[in-house]
Amino acid sequence: MQQSLTAHRRDMQPVKILLDEGEIPTDWYNAVADMPLPPAPPLGQDGRPISPDALSSIFPLPIIEQETSCDRWIPIPEPVREIYCLWRPTPLFRATRLERALGTPARIYYKYEGVSPAGSHKPNTAVAQAYFNQLAGTRRLTTETGAGQWGSALAMAGQMFGLKVRVFMVRVSWEQKPSRRTMMESWDAEVIPSPSNITASGRKALDADPESPGSLGIAISEAVEEAAARADTCYALGSVLNHVLIHQSVIGLEARKQFEKIGEHPDIIVGCCGGGSNFGGTALPFLADKASGRQLRMIAVEPESCPTLTRGYYAYDAGDAAGLTPLMLMYTLGRKFVPPRIHAGGLRYHGDSPLISQLHHEGLIEAVAVGQRATFEAGIQFARTEGIIPAPETNHAIRCVIDEALICKQRGERKNILFTLSGHGHFDMSAYQSYLSGQLEDAPYPDEAIRTALAELPKISPQD
Repeated sequence: MQQSLTAHRRDMQPVKILLDEGEIPTDWYNAVADMPLPPAPPLGQDGRPISPDALSSIFPLPIIEQETSCDRWIPIPEPVREIYCLWRPTPLFRATRLERALGTPARIYYKYEGVSPAGSHKPNTAVAQAYFNQLAGTRRLTTETGAGQWGSALAMAGQMFGLKVRVFMVRVSWEQKPSRRTMMESWDAEVIPSPSNITASGRKALDADPESPGSLGIAISEAVEEAAARADTCYALGSVLNHVLIHQSVIGLEARKQFEKIGEHPDIIVGCCGGGSNFGGTALPFLADKASGRQLRMIAVEPESCPTLTRGYYAYDAGDAAGLTPLMLMYTLGRKFVPPRIHAGGLRYHGDSPLISQLHHEGLIEAVAVGQRATFEAGIQFARTEGIIPAPETNHAIRCVIDEALICKQRGERKNILFTLSGHGHFDMSAYQSYLSGQLEDAPYPDEAIRTALAELPKISPQD
């Protein structure tokens, strides 16, 4: 055994590939500049393209400028980089113990974003959004959160920049993850279970289903409604839109530098995908490599119970349940689709990033859907080999990584597989306990619910 470990060690590159603070990127990357086709414009409810001014009731001007920018590089303000230094650059690890357990020739690398104060990748954009809102004179922020990772990150960032934060938390996650609520409240955020009785869209959802588990679409409606009604308040979004993917590009930009340090490059990039911020932040900075002819696969992984990219329609739809937001061309299950009560609350979203959707529609990225039990099986295997207990969202990526590594074993291929471990699972022990006790179930694919929701899509063709 010792001899085999020694031999493996000789073949091994460093387990930790580190950068120093001076290597934090000075600019964010905007994938729009390298996309084969320009993104489709957002539309108003009348089906006509909207101007950037239409977003000014909920977003500050600097955020709107980033959202509509075609520039390849967006400078990172020094106050944001200064706060990034609290946890960035994040380490790139090689999962050697998992490789040995699988007996695969593949090399598995993961970018660990769980080292941030909030325990996930979400502060990369939360800090940026809080900074730009403070710069614009905003006093309050409203937002939604699924599993609580985004709400925690914005609560922390709001505290750093003197902004009050109200978080509408999807009710099923409010019930499943009380420690996340406490975390947000410790950073002085107000946390409201959604749907709630304090907004018209929340009351409408409760009238339709008094026992509604909630959804990200409903929570977004509540947060947007409140922001639009108050002059001192703006809305902050943790995923989906382009400015969020721009901020999250620090993940992939750092990973590029780390691979360069060891003279390697990824062959397969995997990320869990709900709205797209984690997957996009990791994969899109490598988009130019793929465009230049390098053999590179990018795989977005989603739940079988909320299979937006794999079984949704590519169509114009609202990003929220009440239809308060502009219509975006994306893969969608219909804005009124309410996913089952799976533990990966951050992936329970009816739509997806328009940029990720377009790249998938054009065949540049792949998508797979996996069941809940299989993801926790993968998470347990990762914890028992690498030591880190991942968040349920990240377990989806790990499931795909293990499957790809086993295919490499079958074929005798030495591929480099990269994924982002987007957050730790320390607040998800009840979910792990359900799995370990045999009580965790796969949520059945709700065909009828999706058909019903898709029937209400706006009658707008993607070609219009």
